[in-house]
Amino acid sequence: MSLRLIERPSPNWNARRGGVTPDMVIIHYTGMKSAEAALERLCDSSAKVSSHYLIDREGGAIRLVSEELRAWHAGVSSWHGETDINSRSIGIELVNPGHVHGYLDFPEPQMRALLRLLNGIYKRHAIPPGHLLAHSDVAPDRKQDPGEQFDWRRLAREGFGLWAEPATPEDGAVLEPALPDGKVAALQQKLAAFGYGLAQTGEYDAGTEQVVSAFQRHWRPSLVDGRIDNSTLETLRRLMP
Repeated sequence: MSLRLIERPSPNWNARRGGVTPDMVIIHYTGMKSAEAALERLCDSSAKVSSHYLIDREGGAIRLVSEELRAWHAGVSSWHGETDINSRSIGIELVNPGHVHGYLDFPEPQMRALLRLLNGIYKRHAIPPGHLLAHSDVAPDRKQDPGEQFDWRRLAREGFGLWAEPATPEDGAVLEPALPDGKVAALQQKLAAFGYGLAQTGEYDAGTEQVVSAFQRHWRPSLVDGRIDNSTLETLRRLMP
């Protein structure tokens, strides 16, 4: 059964650059105090922000921008060297006040609506498993959404996205920041090969910590601390081919 959509066109869009078709889906939370405030902002021409879809906490879904068009949801971002994520992706906003305004779980009606929406998107477009991403994955220095309480495991069980059962964190197994010579560079190379935009500095700097936090928030959400431990390394190993 397809998802019933309410049409609320946003003025904030343009053509996808280079004639590309979407092969990515980016999940966001609204990070605002109410659904009404989020919808108003997404439709405000002066805000210059939009998404293709908005799903409220009761499961109501709104289409703001046609999938054929480029919505303005990802901002400065990258994945596998691609920096125009907006041209390559479909953006979905989930109503949630976020970390600033009182982060909440994502309720069952909202998750059911998202799964139905993804089912339609995946039928219309070829989305590789590693291209269903968090906003924090493509912009780890700026964003935390949809956050560690979002159920990526459930989406993967339904056939959407990449998942491997994360290794359990172990007390005292922290390897950062005193990684042996060459270990930081090797870690940075693996995270970049996985998809993250990460400068290869060879140092465990702020950018590396932000990317590690983003990775944990998506794929090892039980502990998000930006520190490299055996659990994080093992979870990354399980996800990579």
